[in-house]
Amino acid sequence: MSGGEGESKPAVLIIGGLGYIGRFLALHLHTNSLASEVRLVDKHLPELAWLAPEFAEACSRDKFMQADASQPNNLPRIFNRANGKEFDYVINCGGETRYQQEDEVYRVRSLQLSTTIGAEAARRNVKCFIELSTGMVYKPGSSPRAESAKQSPWIKLATWKQTAERELSAMEGLNLVVLRLAHVYGPYTPKFVGTALCMARVYQYEQREMKWLYSRDLKTNTVHVKDVVRAIWTAAQWYAQKNTQKRPAPVFNIADQGNTAQGTMADIITQIFNIPTNFQNPVMATIAKFCLDSVVDDVNDETLDPWAELQEAAGITKATPLGPYMEKDLLKNLDLSLDPSAFVRETGFQYQHPKLTKEEIEAVIESYRSMNWWP
Repeated sequence: MSGGEGESKPAVLIIGGLGYIGRFLALHLHTNSLASEVRLVDKHLPELAWLAPEFAEACSRDKFMQADASQPNNLPRIFNRANGKEFDYVINCGGETRYQQEDEVYRVRSLQLSTTIGAEAARRNVKCFIELSTGMVYKPGSSPRAESAKQSPWIKLATWKQTAERELSAMEGLNLVVLRLAHVYGPYTPKFVGTALCMARVYQYEQREMKWLYSRDLKTNTVHVKDVVRAIWTAAQWYAQKNTQKRPAPVFNIADQGNTAQGTMADIITQIFNIPTNFQNPVMATIAKFCLDSVVDDVNDETLDPWAELQEAAGITKATPLGPYMEKDLLKNLDLSLDPSAFVRETGFQYQHPKLTKEEIEAVIESYRSMNWWP
């Protein structure tokens, strides 16, 4: 690539560059030669990030900087480039992704991170700043939520994401786009879909029925990680081409068009694992709702030991990011139902993984096998 051609491409700073979405974004930019420079900033080292072999070049040491971007004294090192120019796009894939943390954890690791790098991006007049948020900021309901729908965050993580959105939107001079994501899945995913698959493997091992709380129709919308990173890039380019600051800042839902529900996942699991699944009747589901802590504890007690046995039998001796441990935040009788049509309409974006299918889930399991994570 000639210097002239490279410099005409945007320079990209990815905060949380070794996180699940960050690494796939880096891979997308690398594979398609989309950027003149990519810098990945993360608190964690690549050697400890469970990176699959295909990320080796995209997340190589020469692109990586270990730093805590929530600390203002680290900003010059993070943002300054060797050529004296500014990054064109800053993408915040960082923040606390664990559920059920103390408010202070989210305040420092999510809110403070977003506002610190957002303010610096505004000061440096970065062409586009992308903030990744969650669809859990909306008041839950089974009908798909458009971006203007009433908000009522239903987990702590979402409450702090909502606060970050508001503070960034109020920043003078920040070229902001907010993307509210459904449950992200794909190769190597440790979250949500990954947890369900680990549980299914345990029930298969024990030849037991897999019981689901609440109804088949409970919405658990999904989006493939490769579509998420393509959407991030589409949003950044779309915004930069406008060449004017947009107020209020654009907000878009990112979810596939399959309107995934619990029943979708249950049917796929039945096909792959050949185990029966059923859903709790409304009375049992109501009781569970009022004693969710003990329900979650019971489920985890039932699955963690067999999972350890499965790993031992398979000769998996090293720690992996996978496990059947169920988070209470993910067991609420609340619909995650998003209307993704505005982003498609506004930018022309097309989803390459339009819905959750048996083949998509088999590909996820195959990715686990390739890393020797799957018993």
